[in-house]
Amino acid sequence: MKELKGVITFKGSPLTLSGENFVEVGDVAPDFTAYDTNLNPVKLSDFRGKKVIISSVPSLDTSVCDIETKKFNDIAKKLDPNVVILTISMDLPFAQKRWCGANDVQNVKTVSDYKDREFATKYGVYINELGLLARVVFVVDENGKVKYKQVVKEVASEPDYDDVLKNL
Repeated sequence: MKELKGVITFKGSPLTLSGENFVEVGDVAPDFTAYDTNLNPVKLSDFRGKKVIISSVPSLDTSVCDIETKKFNDIAKKLDPNVVILTISMDLPFAQKRWCGANDVQNVKTVSDYKDREFATKYGVYINELGLLARVVFVVDENGKVKYKQVVKEVASEPDYDDVLKNL
């Protein structure tokens, strides 16, 4: 496993990201399997031919992830149907289902990386100290290439939504 130290912080304290690789703009987006709120496997390759925004968050049950996911849910209502927004976290699918139902989130697809940490490992977004995913947004084009990557330096901060949309 490779490690990157100090790329992100939590309340100012440096954290360590780890993974087999650290996906960058221009890379072919590695396929991964995560699980939807009904425990069905979901692969990135299921969305080939569409643009995919991948919003990686630590936990839907925290205030910033809550805000971010609701914001992307609102954004998704206005996007072309050929754009999919995946919100991925380590939350159990049952917790994601409960959270989505309680917050009327229907326009983003929430998936969990709890089982194999395949997304975390392949994309290099696993936070060693917290056992959670870093707050990172990727845009993957219709051909499966990473077109954009935004690593949010402070885990307790929101991403720059306008910048994500400019790079869609």
